[in-house]
Formats: sequence, structure tokens, C-alpha cells
Amino acid sequence: MSMPEDRIDGAALDGVSATTLWTLRNRAVEALRRDSVITDPWAVRLFLRIGYDYDRFGPVSQSHALRALAVDHAARDYLREHPDATVVALGEGLQTGFWRLPGPKPPWVSVDLPPVMELRGRLLPDEPEITSLPVSALDRSWMDAVDPEHGVFISAEGLLMYLPEDEVLALLADCAERFPGGRLIFDSIPAWFRDRTLAGMRLSDRYTVPPMPFSLSVSQALALPERVPGVAAARDVLVPPGRGAWGNPWLRRLASAPPLRDRRPALTLLDFAR
Repeated sequence: MSMPEDRIDGAALDGVSATTLWTLRNRAVEALRRDSVITDPWAVRLFLRIGYDYDRFGPVSQSHALRALAVDHAARDYLREHPDATVVALGEGLQTGFWRLPGPKPPWVSVDLPPVMELRGRLLPDEPEITSLPVSALDRSWMDAVDPEHGVFISAEGLLMYLPEDEVLALLADCAERFPGGRLIFDSIPAWFRDRTLAGMRLSDRYTVPPMPFSLSVSQALALPERVPGVAAARDVLVPPGRGAWGNPWLRRLASAPPLRDRRPALTLLDFAR
């Protein structure tokens, strides 16, 4: 695939916002493989259009593509049960899940900081189903743009680990209160990984991962119904099988068994009480 001539400089994004370029690179490079685990043509287009020193993010990993697929599957499951539901993508970054959904598109609310939303607006199609809101996920004004009548599915992909714990728990509680019967999927990191980022975790000699102060193991995530009002149930979600170790059945069983499951990143699906 040839490089577009009108490339856009990705250096306008920094700090946590720049991590969307990290996940974009990993999804796009994966999608370009002949044996790819994901079909994501819009990720490839963005990757080729944005000029950036992607090598600073170190080796490419399947992890972000597999995480995106797991979020896709959870959204599709909810939409099958609630075909007129609204999807909300908190901290959406340069995710392209809207275009990966098959069939008729649902109402979609995209939430992220102004520099990210400005970049999305320059690079992605203006779809009538998408409402773009240039605000923080912690700014509850985005909730006013969501119609809860037919159900709400919320994704917080690659977001909550960058926030303080009290703000994460308050956000989950507010979502449960505003969107009864809804569902929310988010990923979290174990404490050992949190500590590495707080100490200055380097992906290469040119890039240090932003601090991730919030950690939640699988066991802690499954206990959220006891901690967060309005959360009726929590489920651990394994990412789909990938290549190599990512697809090894024995390793996948091991990753689901305590106590080792609490050493891996968690992907958690919350059901809100009706």
C-alpha cells in the first residue's frame, strides 16, 4: 500500500493522548499481515496518513488488535439483545470500532479530548450516526447526549488505568445510575504493571509510557458489584485467540485460572442493574 502524500503530523498529540498512536500502530500493522487476526482497513488508512515516529513504541504486539476484537464482540452481543441501543466510546482515541461493526450502524457517541477529536475529524468520515464530543470522559456532560431508552453499551478501552481510582469508581457508579440495564467494558492492569509505569516504564530509548495509577486485577474487577452501586454483575472476558502464544489453548486455560489470572491484564464486562 502506497504512502499518501498529504500526511498529517501526529506530534500534536502528547501525554496520554499520544498512546492512541501506539494502539493504532499495533492494530494497523496487525491488519496488514496476511495472517492477520483483525480486519481493520480504517486503522491502516489512519496509520499511513499520520506522520509519526511509530518505532518509538517499540516492538509491535497483537495485544491491542485482540483487545479491540473482544470489545467488538461484546458490543455485537449487546446490540443483538438491544438492536436500537446507543454505543458510547469513552476515550475513543483513534479507535475504528464503528466501521468494524457489520450491518446497520447504531447511534454512536464518541468522547475524547479536543486535540484527539480534532484529529479524528480530519481523518475519519463524517457519519450521520456518530455524535463527536470533545470532552473528557470525566466530564459528565457527555451523558446528556446519550438516549438511554433502548439501551446503552459503553466502552472504555485503554482509558481507566490513566485515571485515579476514586474517579474511576465514581464514573462507573454514575454510568450505572444514568444507564440502568446498560453494559460497560473496560480493561485494567495488575498492580505489578502499574508499579512499572509509575517507575518510568520504557518501550524504547525514545518513549516512556505515561504513568498508569489505577490497577485492578481480575479478582478485584469481578468484585466490583460489591463496591460500586448499580453494578449488578461483572464478567472476565478473554481476548479471542491469536497467533503463537496468544492462541495456545493450554496458556489460555492457565490465564483464566487463579492465582495466575491476577497477574495478567483484565478485560471486564459490567452489567448495570435495571
